[in-house]
Amino acid sequence: MKSVTQLGHIPAKAKILLVGLAVAAFLGPIMGTGQASAVQPGQQQGKVEAAAVATKFNFGAGPEVSGYTNVSAADAYDSATGYGFNTPQDMTDVSATGSGVGATAVRFLKSAPASPNTFNVDLPKGLYRVQVMLGDTNRSSVAAEGVYQLLNLTGVNAQDSFLIPITDGQLNLSVVPGQNAAHTLSAMVITHVSKDPQLPATVWLGGDSTVTNYYPKDADEMVGWGQIVPELVNPDVLNVRNMASAGQIAKGFLQGGSLDTILKYAKPGDYFLLEMGINDEKAYSAAQFQDYMRQTVSAVKSTGATVVLVTAQGRSISWTTDENGTPVHNAEQAMYRPAMIALAEEQGVDLVDLNVLSSAYFTSIGPVETASLYTTGDWLHFNRDGATVLAKLVVQNLQDQGMDEFTYLTSAPQDTGILSSF
Repeated sequence: MKSVTQLGHIPAKAKILLVGLAVAAFLGPIMGTGQASAVQPGQQQGKVEAAAVATKFNFGAGPEVSGYTNVSAADAYDSATGYGFNTPQDMTDVSATGSGVGATAVRFLKSAPASPNTFNVDLPKGLYRVQVMLGDTNRSSVAAEGVYQLLNLTGVNAQDSFLIPITDGQLNLSVVPGQNAAHTLSAMVITHVSKDPQLPATVWLGGDSTVTNYYPKDADEMVGWGQIVPELVNPDVLNVRNMASAGQIAKGFLQGGSLDTILKYAKPGDYFLLEMGINDEKAYSAAQFQDYMRQTVSAVKSTGATVVLVTAQGRSISWTTDENGTPVHNAEQAMYRPAMIALAEEQGVDLVDLNVLSSAYFTSIGPVETASLYTTGDWLHFNRDGATVLAKLVVQNLQDQGMDEFTYLTSAPQDTGILSSF
């Protein structure tokens, strides 16, 4: 079978040119210019010490862990310490099945993206990277400053991180439920990145289970192509934020809070890549699909960000044959692709026709090798190799369309968003 790094060898009929991978040094997960420094809770603006150790919190009623500040559910915010829960009566201590800081957690009994039940930390104005470790969860999300920051973390001690600008002197964070999940928080590490409280140029991703992140993020069996995009763009040029989630539809993205995050932070110089259609086919008509998508596109365009619509790829069983009996992968009429193309033309936004690009590649390698790119026993979702194929097709097509920021493909290890602090 062809390896992922052999994608440059695609027949001419695929009409896709995938450049060779450049060898790059490993890039740490802290982005931004200059050396990252740490900040202690309650520290006043202008007094950040570059040599300080990152601020670390261990949540729950367990024993102290060296280097961490222990915080129980009963610890109310205190301006003297600079941290604590805003409404501790809505918190409770729970156990977790991890080890070290992952052995205990706190649970948010009341939570929503804009809930007043938050863990608060006083921070000087600036840009920060916040790393979280959850407790035991089936599916939970992390919110801060009133909007989602991370979506649908799963498993025992799921970890991820995000960049966030702090402009009002305080971080307000909560863990919110997904699907019948115990929304708990085991540990958090806060690192100061920049005095400028603005996100760097960002690629915002919207979509469904074929785009979303899966946890742990270094697992290979099921991976969304949005999870691979950070590997393919230069982190000194573009930050990547994946706001896709499993089961998502255009209506849900518009009304369920994911779009709110993008509208809060997006700005000129950012990109918004939106893939939809797979689940929408089962939810409502093509006209309704276009209406929800139109509202989302219009809202993001108003921020000055560049909107790119992405058609959904087909299933592993989407095969027909040509006049010679040769297998041809084709899903051009599926996943509301025609409606997506028409909307891109109507709104004057760019389009990556991943449906056709992926089918061309699948046709070039045949049904057996195509099936090996999907999760075992699954016709829709991809393993790491398959997700990498799709992500490269997307990024290369953006390059081909003249979007100069997407000019960097690398084989460097993936920035999983997980620091070595825990």
